[in-house]
Amino acid sequence: MSTVQGVGRPTLAAVAREAGVSAPTVSKVINGREDVAAGTRARVLAALEQTGYQSPLQRKTAEGRTPTVEVVFDSLNSAYAVEVLNGVMEHAAVEDVQVMLNVTGRQSASKLTPERRAQRILDEGRVGLIVVTSAFGEAQLDAFYRRHIPVVVIDPLNPPPGDVVSVGASNWAGGKSATAHLLELGHRRIAYLGGPAEAECSQARLHGYMAALMASGVAVNDEYIIPGVFRPEHGVRGLRKLLALDERPTAIFAASDSIALGVLAEARRQRIRIPDDLSLAGFDGTFQAEEAVPALTSVAQPLQEMGRAALRFVLRQARGELLDSRRVELATHLVVRESTAPPR
Repeated sequence: MSTVQGVGRPTLAAVAREAGVSAPTVSKVINGREDVAAGTRARVLAALEQTGYQSPLQRKTAEGRTPTVEVVFDSLNSAYAVEVLNGVMEHAAVEDVQVMLNVTGRQSASKLTPERRAQRILDEGRVGLIVVTSAFGEAQLDAFYRRHIPVVVIDPLNPPPGDVVSVGASNWAGGKSATAHLLELGHRRIAYLGGPAEAECSQARLHGYMAALMASGVAVNDEYIIPGVFRPEHGVRGLRKLLALDERPTAIFAASDSIALGVLAEARRQRIRIPDDLSLAGFDGTFQAEEAVPALTSVAQPLQEMGRAALRFVLRQARGELLDSRRVELATHLVVRESTAPPR
C-alpha cells in the first residue's frame, strides 16, 4: 500500500482513496458499524493506520485535552435560549465535553467576515458549533462547511444549506393544534401574532394556524395576522393594533411565549381580562408560560431535548460518523392551562 503524500492532517477522503473505498465506508468502519465486509474493513483499518487519520475528538483525546463545542446565541434574554442551553449543558456533562458560550448580538456578529470567523473556530480548537441565532447566514455556514467544521443549527430562521444539520420542532403541527384548541372552545375571530415574516418557523406556525381555520370553514382575516419579532414588545404593539379594529378578535395565538407575555402585560394595562374577555395561547412551553398569571396555554417544544440532540449530532460529525438525516424534527404538544376559555 502506498503512503499518502501531502501536508496537513489526513482527511476521511484521503483514507478512502488509500483504501479504494468510499468515504461513507470509512465512516462506518470508524464508528464500528457491522455492515462492512471483513476484507473491506481490513483495508480501511490498514489505511487508517497508514495515513495516521484521527477524528477531531480522537486528536483532542490523544493530546490530553477535553473537547470543546461552541454554542452561539444572538442573546440569552429569553426562556427559550436558557432552556436550549440547559439541554446542551446536561448532555455535555454526560459526554465529558466542555461548552464555550458565545453571545454575538447582531452588531458584533458582523465584525468578522465568514472566512475569518470560520478560521477563528479552527485556531481556537473547537470540535464543532451549535448555532441558536439568526446572525449566521448561508455564507457563514458555507465557510464552516468548507473547513469541515461540524455545525448544527437549532430551529433556524431560514432553511440552512442542504449539507448543514438542523434540529427543530414540528412548528406546523403545533400551530394547527393551538388554533384547533381555540376553535373547539368556540372562537371564530382568532388573531395570529407571528415572528419575523421571513422566519421559517414562524411561517410554519402561521400555515398551521391557517390550516386549522380552513378545516373548520373559518375565513382567514388578513387584519388578524401581524408578523413581528419573538419579543414581548411585539405582543404589546400587536394587541394595541388588534384592539383598534372594528371587529376585535376574541382569541390570539402568539407565535412565542415571549410575544404572549407582552400581550398579557398590555391586557392588564387595558383592563382586559384573560381569558374572560380574550383567550390567549403561546408557543414554546417555557417555564415562563407555567409561571404567568394566568398560567399560559402553550404549544410545548422539547427545548432541552433540542439542545441535547444538537450536541449529539455535532459530536457524531466530529467523530466522522455518517448521519442518516440532515434535518431532525421533534414533536410538539399543546399544554392547556388557564389563559383560554370559551368566548363570552
